[in-house]
Amino acid sequence: MKVYRGIDKFKKLQNAVVTSGTFDGVHIGHQKILDRLKKIAEVSHGETVLITYWPHPRLVLGNDNSIKLITAFEEKIKLLKRFGLDHLIIIEFTKEFAKTSSTDFIKNILIDKIGTKTLVIGYDHRFGHNREGSFEALSANSDNYGFDVEEIPQQEIHNIAVSSTKIRNHLSKGEIHISNEYLGYPHCLHGKVIRGNQLGRELGYPTANIKVNSELKLIPSVGSYAVKVELGNETYDGMLNIGTRPTINKVQPRKETPLTIEVHIFEFSKNIYGNEITIKFIKLIRKEEKFDSLNQLKDQLNLDKQKTINILLESSIKLD
Repeated sequence: MKVYRGIDKFKKLQNAVVTSGTFDGVHIGHQKILDRLKKIAEVSHGETVLITYWPHPRLVLGNDNSIKLITAFEEKIKLLKRFGLDHLIIIEFTKEFAKTSSTDFIKNILIDKIGTKTLVIGYDHRFGHNREGSFEALSANSDNYGFDVEEIPQQEIHNIAVSSTKIRNHLSKGEIHISNEYLGYPHCLHGKVIRGNQLGRELGYPTANIKVNSELKLIPSVGSYAVKVELGNETYDGMLNIGTRPTINKVQPRKETPLTIEVHIFEFSKNIYGNEITIKFIKLIRKEEKFDSLNQLKDQLNLDKQKTINILLESSIKLD
């Protein structure tokens, strides 16, 4: 997949099969679009093109400055590469670009810059100034544009339409099993291992503290999770805690109680400070609790570990 950070260097194609959108999460609805894109290109001997935008439009337009993303931008590029697309065009989304009319977008970008012969869009896709462009408008004028338009119906699980917004909501509640089902793969965090207070060693559960690479990344709600841990080319089982460590902070009071992300990797004793690490969430074990003593916390960690082992043994979710 060739990646273009801007459209100016893109060379117009003879037969481009195109889709467009933010594709946050690259969930099963997005995957359906990408699969259809590839099938059309294969039959028509065309080349696949995905147009995406950065920053996320909701960050630029100011109607949701607090939005967190399912996939950081580089994560999204890595995910999209798995689908064997030919071209990925990244357009900088600015307030000026947001004023582009749907007709200008069609003529100046889809036709003149890319050479679109087929446009594939999701069931709720809108584009252009004030989201004026729609499938209905495209279909009504497709002969004038000189390209075909196809709409992919909404994808449902348990009669619920899948969307990036729904996935964000489930992650924010710690409902990993639902968000993973909608994504079609485990929600991930990527970051660097940093030094913590090392109290976990005293409890028999040494942890690697993680600093997530992107400030825009959506962190699941506080709680303990069964996870898979990727270090280099190796994958390990583990349990991860997101929270303010209320029991430890009760024993060792601090002025501030920042959110921490720390993972205990089973059967692992290497020094990995400074290493890049990937966490794949499988299921929530429990919400964060405050215990009366460190001994009570240790007893709970013993139970958590056994529960995690059972969850990971029974998990059938694909890791890639």
